Amino acid sequence: MTTVRLLICDDHAVVRAGLRALLSSAPDIEVIGEAADGPAAVTLAAKLNPDVVLMDLQLGSDMDGVEATRRITAQPAPTPHVLVLTTYDTDADITRAIEAGATGYLLKAERPEELFAAIHAAASGQTALSAPVAAKVMAKMRNPGPTLTARERDILGQLAHGLGNREIARALHISEATVKTHLGRIYDKLGVDTRAAAVAVATERRLLA
Repeated sequence: MTTVRLLICDDHAVVRAGLRALLSSAPDIEVIGEAADGPAAVTLAAKLNPDVVLMDLQLGSDMDGVEATRRITAQPAPTPHVLVLTTYDTDADITRAIEAGATGYLLKAERPEELFAAIHAAASGQTALSAPVAAKVMAKMRNPGPTLTARERDILGQLAHGLGNREIARALHISEATVKTHLGRIYDKLGVDTRAAAVAVATERRLLA
């Protein structure tokens, strides 16, 4: 089996050390670098040209794993494959990562042998998904989420411009209570629980005018 050259990106030094130690036990995987944040991952991916970048999503910096994935997969050929390794499995996180170009999406609860297999699959350009993630993807394909109403799109647009509930209410000539009700429905439809995440997902799905 061909040796896979791997770059690890995780903002926790202990996690990086643990992954390096674990992966060193696989004779056909070589860790060629580590990055503690998104910008470093993008830079090292271009410099080291790994076969696979093992990418966490929450990096504690201005550039999260999704944006880092997007930039890495946009690099000139030969382009590394990105395999997400995270504890987060919300529909929004999965959708954003895949749309950004991730080849696979694995949860940190996986067994070592499943991680090894996923790394090799990703290196070959094959999709590698944890079973819970695959189930969510299939469920989403079978039953796509409801579309946003015109009013919900209006409110999302106001959110994207940084307006608070009171400002949105004034701009759209509705009550703050109505704004809160619409926000709750928007969060449910997009699978998020914060304003920032709602705007991020809406932008990814091109729901904003």
